[in-house]
Amino acid sequence: MINDIKIFDTTLRDGEQSPGCSMNLKEKIEVAKCLERLKVDIIEAGFAISSPGDFESVKTVAETVKDCTVASLSRSVEKDIDAAWNAVKGAVDPRIHVFLATSPLHMQYKLKMTEDQVLENAAAAVKYARKFCSNIEFSCEDATRSDYDFMVKVVNAVVANGATTINLPDTVGYTTPDEMRELISYVKSHIDRPDDVIFSVHCHNDLGMATANSLAGVLGGARQIECTINGLGERAGNTSLEEVVMAMYTRPDVYGVTNRIDTTQISKTSKTVYNIIGQSAPLNKPIVGKNAFAHEAGIHQHGVLANKATYEIMTPESVGITENNLVLGKHSGKHAFAERLKALGYELDKEELVSCFEEFKVVCDKKKTVNDDDLIAIVNHNMMSDDEDTGYKLNWFSVNTSNFTTATCTVNLECDGETYEAVCLGDGPLDAAFGAINHIVMPAEHTFADFSIYSISEGKDTLGDATIKLNSDGKSCTGHGLSTDVIESSIVAYLAALNKLNKMKGN
Repeated sequence: MINDIKIFDTTLRDGEQSPGCSMNLKEKIEVAKCLERLKVDIIEAGFAISSPGDFESVKTVAETVKDCTVASLSRSVEKDIDAAWNAVKGAVDPRIHVFLATSPLHMQYKLKMTEDQVLENAAAAVKYARKFCSNIEFSCEDATRSDYDFMVKVVNAVVANGATTINLPDTVGYTTPDEMRELISYVKSHIDRPDDVIFSVHCHNDLGMATANSLAGVLGGARQIECTINGLGERAGNTSLEEVVMAMYTRPDVYGVTNRIDTTQISKTSKTVYNIIGQSAPLNKPIVGKNAFAHEAGIHQHGVLANKATYEIMTPESVGITENNLVLGKHSGKHAFAERLKALGYELDKEELVSCFEEFKVVCDKKKTVNDDDLIAIVNHNMMSDDEDTGYKLNWFSVNTSNFTTATCTVNLECDGETYEAVCLGDGPLDAAFGAINHIVMPAEHTFADFSIYSISEGKDTLGDATIKLNSDGKSCTGHGLSTDVIESSIVAYLAALNKLNKMKGN
C-alpha cells in the first residue's frame, strides 16, 4: 500500500468561488506562492474556461509555480479542455481536471443524459484530454449520491482512456465517514486496474463532516485529499487543509500515512488568505484560531505549565506560531527586522524588504514595541497593496466631530501627480470622510458588503486593520488599511477598494 498522501489545494478555484472570497491576479499569485512554500502537491488554480480573467490567472500561476503540479478544472467538453490545457501547459507538471456528474439526480435534471451517454461522454473527454498531457484527473460529480456499480463502469472507462487520478467527491456535503470509507473501498476493489490510479476525496462541509469524511476516505484507500486553506468554499465550505494535515500529523497511529506538507507554514498561509478576503479566523477555529492554543481555566494552565502534553496535542510551533524573544522598536535596524521576518517564514526580496521596513518605521513612531502580529500585518498589507503607481492616495485628512454636532472631514488626495481636496459633512467622521472622497473619486454605484476593523495585537496603541468590501454589479472589490488611527486605516481601505472598483469598471 502506498502511504504517501497527496494534498490537492483548491483554494484558488473552489475556495475563491465562495461569495465574498474573490481575489485579483496579484492576490492569487501571492496565495499560490504561499501554497508552494507550504509544499502542497497540486494547486488547482481555477476554471480556465469560466472567464478571460480566470484563464489569465491559471496561466500566470502555472508559469510562476515551480514545485507543484498546477491544474485547471474542465467540464467534459472539448472547448473546456482546450482552455484548460492552454492555461496550464506552461506548468512544470500540468494537470487537466475533468468532471462529469454521475448521480441519478444530476443526470436527470442537470445533464438530461442517460447512463450510457454519461459513460460515453466521460470516456471521450478523458481520451481527448490525454492528447495534451499524461496527468489527467476525472471527478464523478455527486459521487456520494451515485450508484456504486455505475461509478465502477465510469471509472473503468476513464482509466482505460488515460485517467490517472479518480476523484469521488461529496459534492453537497451529504455523506458520513462510514459511507465515505465504504465508497472508496468499494469502487477501488471493484475496478479492473486499481493499481494504475490514485483515488481522491473532495468533501464539502454542509453537515460539518468534511474533515472527518476526508480522513475516512484515506482509511478506505484514497491517497489524495482535496481541500482549501481555512476550509473556504461554496456554501459551508470545503475540507480544511490545516485540519486534515494536522490530524494525520498528530495521529500517525490511526492513519499511518505521510505527506510532504511543511506544517510550519500553516499559520502564515492561513493569515495571508484571511487577510486577502477581508476576514479573520473565528476564535475557536481549529489549528489557526486565536484560542486554538490558549488556556484560561486554572486547572488547564497548571497542567500545561507542568507538561504541555496535558492539554496540547500539538505545539504552536508545529504550525508556525513562535514565541517572540526579540523586541523590535524604532531603534531596530533593517538586519534585525529581516531576521525576525525570516524566523516567521517570510523571505522578502530587496524591494519588498525596503517597503516593509519603511512602514515598520512609521509604525514604530506610534508604538513602543512591535510584535510578531504587527510584523505579519505589515508584510501582508504591503503584499496586498497595488504594485502599480495608479489610483488615488491619501496625503492627509482632518476630522472635526463630537456627539452633539455634525461631523466634518476634509481629505487631500493625490493621483497621477495632481492633488485634490474636498470637504463633506456626515453622520460621524467616517461617513464624512467617505463622502469627501466620493466628491473627488466619483466612483461607480456600489454598496458596502462588509466593513470591519480588527485589532492586530493587545494594548491601546494596537494597529487597526480595516477591511472594506464593495459590491458593484455582482462583483466585489476589497481594500485594506493599516494604522494605529482607525479613521486613517478606514480611509486607506476605502480608497484601495475604490481604486480597484474604478479599475474594474475601466474608469
